[in-house]
Amino acid sequence: MLVALLAACSPGTAPPAGPPGGMPPAQVGVVTVTPGDVGLVTELPGRLEASRVAQVRARAAGILQKRLFREGSDVQAGQALFEIDASPYQAAYASAQAAQARAEANLMQATAQAERYKPLAAAQAVSQQDYVNALAAQKQAEADVASAKAAVQNARINLGYASVTAPISGRIGRALVTEGALVGQGEATPLAVVQQIDPLYVNFTQSAGEVMKLRNALESGQLKRAGTQAASVRVVLEDGTEYPRAGKLLFSDLTVDTTTGQVSLRAELPNPGGTLLPGLYVRVRLEQAQASNAITLPQQAVTRSPQGDSVMVVSADGKVQPRPVTVGGQQGGQWVILDGLKTGEQVMVDGFQKLRGDAPVKAVPWQAPGSKPAESAGKSPPPTASAPAAAASAPAASAAAPASAAR
Repeated sequence: MLVALLAACSPGTAPPAGPPGGMPPAQVGVVTVTPGDVGLVTELPGRLEASRVAQVRARAAGILQKRLFREGSDVQAGQALFEIDASPYQAAYASAQAAQARAEANLMQATAQAERYKPLAAAQAVSQQDYVNALAAQKQAEADVASAKAAVQNARINLGYASVTAPISGRIGRALVTEGALVGQGEATPLAVVQQIDPLYVNFTQSAGEVMKLRNALESGQLKRAGTQAASVRVVLEDGTEYPRAGKLLFSDLTVDTTTGQVSLRAELPNPGGTLLPGLYVRVRLEQAQASNAITLPQQAVTRSPQGDSVMVVSADGKVQPRPVTVGGQQGGQWVILDGLKTGEQVMVDGFQKLRGDAPVKAVPWQAPGSKPAESAGKSPPPTASAPAAAASAPAASAAAPASAAR
């Protein structure tokens, strides 16, 4: 034991000294710049609205006898919904038909008399005035028949109004009146409301300044349009979940609201299962354009100030230098960088508190908070992450060598 202690304390077996220059360089997390096409997504508040809304009203006056639908169910256009007492309208229809028959009989008689007077008038067996009177009676009888037909058609229409049908296909709400109520007396009484909820409309607003900035960027070629037809729209519900079906932007208003400075927009959203309901508050994620050769960086990597936006770039020799950049917007919790960086450059994300003047740093790959490290997943660590561990184990190995030699 004494020999081993003397060997360990001898000058020739002392551990190697630390790296020249004192403390090792501080480790900072970096991400490598990789440009690509990035969609510029704007998140705006919006409300859902039925694509078609129709009020079912009583166009015939009478007592409501039956309700023929289940409240809250889906109905088809032309489906019978209510029945109003049709007895008066059936009587009026029958009376109009009788008047038409009488007019047609008078027309037949007047026509026969005019035809009989025609040869007699030519032979001067009757006066010319009598023949003219016969022709006039025939014309008047024809007019009476046309008027009677119009009256029959009107009576038929009123009789049809006694059966109230759905004007559009959609989902009907609660009945606004019950059986036995007098409806249509002096006004068209509302009976129910039918709403078409597939598809739905999403109404939202966007700042006029943002709209003009986007248009200028599209015209200058800095950005390109998202898609060939219409911008893609995604809807985020109140609980934070994203609706699985994408919608499309229909139009943006031509005028700006003078009180708010906002432009109204509308999108169409498919809703085949009726999951979404009109009036629901949602968040709209609108991809209006795409940035070519853009870069996404974590938000903490970008310093934003009134003087401009900048990032810290780590060079190959470990030097850290600020770099001004152009920020185009936000995408998935990250800033979209349009200009100022090149492919392969390393941007500092964390470790800012470790910077000491112009002292060099050691760049290691940055891992987002909450992500699983490679070691815990059962994988071999990346070379940049394993280099410090190898350097730390080297002194221990050199110190163990004399002890084994002594044994």
